[in-house]
Amino acid sequence: MPDSETVSEYREAYETWQKHLSGLHAFLLEGQRLDPIRIKGLLNREARSKRKYDQARLKLLGIEDEGEILGDDDDDDEES
Repeated sequence: MPDSETVSEYREAYETWQKHLSGLHAFLLEGQRLDPIRIKGLLNREARSKRKYDQARLKLLGIEDEGEILGDDDDDDEES
């Protein structure tokens, strides 16, 4: 059983992501009108909260090497 802090972090990350995902769905699926600046912010918030949720989920599952699985490792190969 994971510790209470890990569970709390997971639940908070999940709830935050669901809130941002709901806002994104309102725009994409229900036709909510937004100006371009708000659209960019909406997309960025959802992406960041999804990333945080993914990290919290992996921690909850006990997966140690989160960076490689999520593709967050810095590859310098593209600069050459």
